[in-house]
Amino acid sequence: MALLMFGMKAMSEALQKMAGPQLRHVLGAMTTNRFTGALTGMFVTAAVQSSTATTLMTVSFVNAGLLTLVQAISVIMGAHIGTTVTAWLMSLTDMFNVANVIYPAFFVGIILIYMKKRRIIGDFLFGISFLFLGLTTLKETGFSLVDDPETSEVIKTFFGGFNEPTFLNSLFFLLMGTVLTLCVQSSAAIMAITMTLCSTGVLHLDQGIMLVLGENIGTTITSNIVAMGANTQARRAAFAHMSINVLGVAWVLAVLPWFLDGVYHIAGYDVANPDLKKVSVVLATFHSAFNVSNTLLLIWFIPYIEKFVCWAIKPKKVDEEEDFRLHFITSGIMKTPELSVLEAHKEIQSFSDRMQRMFGMVRELLTEKDEKAFAKLFSRIEKYENISDNMELEIAKYLDQVSDAHLSDETKAKIRAMLREISELESIGDSCYNLARTINRKFNGKQDHFDEQQYDHIHQMMDLTESALTQMNSLMGGRKESFDVNKTFNIENEINNYRNQLKAQNINDINDHKYTYAVGTIYMDLINECEKLGDYVVNVVEARMGTRLRVA
Repeated sequence: MALLMFGMKAMSEALQKMAGPQLRHVLGAMTTNRFTGALTGMFVTAAVQSSTATTLMTVSFVNAGLLTLVQAISVIMGAHIGTTVTAWLMSLTDMFNVANVIYPAFFVGIILIYMKKRRIIGDFLFGISFLFLGLTTLKETGFSLVDDPETSEVIKTFFGGFNEPTFLNSLFFLLMGTVLTLCVQSSAAIMAITMTLCSTGVLHLDQGIMLVLGENIGTTITSNIVAMGANTQARRAAFAHMSINVLGVAWVLAVLPWFLDGVYHIAGYDVANPDLKKVSVVLATFHSAFNVSNTLLLIWFIPYIEKFVCWAIKPKKVDEEEDFRLHFITSGIMKTPELSVLEAHKEIQSFSDRMQRMFGMVRELLTEKDEKAFAKLFSRIEKYENISDNMELEIAKYLDQVSDAHLSDETKAKIRAMLREISELESIGDSCYNLARTINRKFNGKQDHFDEQQYDHIHQMMDLTESALTQMNSLMGGRKESFDVNKTFNIENEINNYRNQLKAQNINDINDHKYTYAVGTIYMDLINECEKLGDYVVNVVEARMGTRLRVA
């Protein structure tokens, strides 16, 4: 079973690396209505061979605001159909001897892993070889158990006690399938065990079918565990995933005798003369028929499912702006590099937005005259500075964990760029706090006020800095291919030139006794800090674009 689970994980991750960022764009572009959403979920899951990966990706996209709840529900329904391909792959071991191709595939896979350009294909071959090796080992072990008289008797006696087709016996296997899938976190592994037990005659086919239904409920719990730390919409998407399968199991149980007759007919299975060689095909057929029928039935009720989950899961009543917590990065099981990089990018985008809001507070502080309001606003800026420190540390820690995985060169480069981005964003937070402290020093000191011309110059410099931050956030929230780097470069030049102009003018104004040296020092501290902040903005843009905007 360990070999099987390792193979599934390795194969799924390799397929996701092959698909790369295209998965994200496919999910975003092909979910215009519930039917295209379902088809998208089906094809993506069939491609990556993991409904859990697709569901986690979907929940994360909802968390990041890339998909609506209705779109997510349709994708999840399609994922239920796509995951049935795995069961058919497993049934192949009954149709022909896959051992003939396992070892050559291992050999080719190992060679390709050491070839840089073909590494991902090597990972895929390695994973699928482990999957089939795990399956054949599981089957051989199952037959060995049956062949051993003592062990066989114990197992048959245990399962024989549940052979009677009673409600309690059916419920027992339904719960067993749910609990085992929850514990193992892989419905594919439990499906393989079910197929093995049924094809060796240890487990009755009816009991195996109840296990399959239980597996369909158990596999939904993973996404709910992951969504615990996510936002309200993501938790609703995960709960919708569970609701769909629970509803599906409920209606199938109500019509099970007729449903099974249809499955036996499609699979060509004769109940009167059972053929153990066909049992795996029957289970795969039942798995497919259940998920296809459930999707075709419930897809018409998506708006009602959405209303139900919105009623069941209410939004948390917290001030998310003032309380530090990561909104998009969630701790979870089976994270893939592409998904992790997406979550980190959305979190950095949120970080960037927050820094611009912090700068807006600094501008407010400059013109605030009331002592109590000034103290309250300064305290809020201090809180934001602490938040920026925490965000940098938490995102860096998460990216460090992601970088421990086996990553492609492209993903490694993205993570390096992201680490630079968060460092520069934290520096923007420090600059905003330095500006606030300088304003606070002037407010609480005995220095004269700035004259009208100085205020105009400071506001003009802050307008330029605000423009730079706006440009940076448009890049962080959009696609870098459509971003005009020259705008940021031009604003940076304007800031530098204006700083130099004001610096020279400040010396002349002090010499002409227009204001004191102390006032001139505070004035230039604000101008210089704005210029520094502009430099940090350029550094963020450079990190995001992967290019340098200036020589020095």
